[in-house]
Amino acid sequence: MTRELVSVGELATLGEIADLLETKRIKRVPVVTDEKIVGIVSRSDLLRVLVSGGGQSADENGDRMIRDRLIAELRKQNWADPTVGNIVVSEGVVHLWNIVGSDEERRALRIAAENIPGVRAVEDHTISGRHPGPLYPVI
Repeated sequence: MTRELVSVGELATLGEIADLLETKRIKRVPVVTDEKIVGIVSRSDLLRVLVSGGGQSADENGDRMIRDRLIAELRKQNWADPTVGNIVVSEGVVHLWNIVGSDEERRALRIAAENIPGVRAVEDHTISGRHPGPLYPVI
């Protein structure tokens, strides 16, 4: 455990997160929005992106724009909870790491991602089952 609380915002890039994990010598970092923990990114999450062919984005601004648009779209939907799980975009590929309540939600999430301009592909890493609340306790 560390005495200094380290976190990132939901719009942090993969490079920023990787640098933070290395410089602070930590294995995980909470993702915070409006002073609430909405997710966590670990070293293994970064490795998954690298293994899936991401991590070498020449256009992180485009990836950030895709992610921002997808999150904005999901916030408009009554079935979606964009604060549960993680959405990672690398080189135009959207990686969905969410918990979904049904196959219909999984398909709708995938369609929402595919309809965002600039998306080249969608990688579905979702888990079925309704999540009862926040992934991590708010400290």
